[in-house]
Amino acid sequence: MSTLEIRDLQVSVKLPDGELKPILSGVTLTVRSGQTHAIMGPNGSGKSTLAYSLAGHPKYEITGGEVLLDGVDVLAMSVDERARAGLFLAMQYPVEVPGVSVANFLRTAKTAIDGEAPKLRTWAGELKGAMERLHMDPAFAQRNVNEGFSGGEKKRHEIVQMELLKPKIAILDETDSGLDVDALRVVSEGVNRVRDNGETGLLLITHYTRILRYIKPDFVHVFVGGRIVEEGGPELADKLEADGYERYVSAAAAAQV
Repeated sequence: MSTLEIRDLQVSVKLPDGELKPILSGVTLTVRSGQTHAIMGPNGSGKSTLAYSLAGHPKYEITGGEVLLDGVDVLAMSVDERARAGLFLAMQYPVEVPGVSVANFLRTAKTAIDGEAPKLRTWAGELKGAMERLHMDPAFAQRNVNEGFSGGEKKRHEIVQMELLKPKIAILDETDSGLDVDALRVVSEGVNRVRDNGETGLLLITHYTRILRYIKPDFVHVFVGGRIVEEGGPELADKLEADGYERYVSAAAAAQV
């Protein structure tokens, strides 16, 4: 079993004039294998900052706190070291990688994580099977990464990556963004397959509860003003669906006065 421990994490972003603008103001959260944690909150609350800070995006500066994966300091790792250690980020807006085929990209990533190349005689079948389970044409394996893919195809490809790379902790940043109902169902089924193996913990970041109809969270965390302001079980998501975030936003604004 793996454990990601986020302790009092504080993060700032550097402005054009060189000043640091605080974004996260003390986030504490523990995610274990087999668990699904939903981070919910309004736009601008810092949810994506949390995701990219954990992945090591250079735009963000850690100003306090610590992040441990199985007791090892994540913040001391480079971006590629974090990936090899078992952290995975599915981005809200997956990038295109011209000149690199999906097949080569995934085999290279798998080799880096496992320390040895997957056997060719079995790898092709694993890749084809993962793509078919996500309702992707296996011919996409020969196309450049995300180049010319629709929004839904990009998101499906992210989950194909997750199925094949088998991370310890997967951070899904608004995976439901831009998906129609059918694509949302297929992507959610893929996420559930990975979670149900019991080896991967999920940190699911979203604005809306619709994805939580397909991916049932064990814990829900309300994120406002760069911190977690309330925590609960799946019933908290239903409460947010009914009442929205306004009372949390108002309370955060009043606390700053």
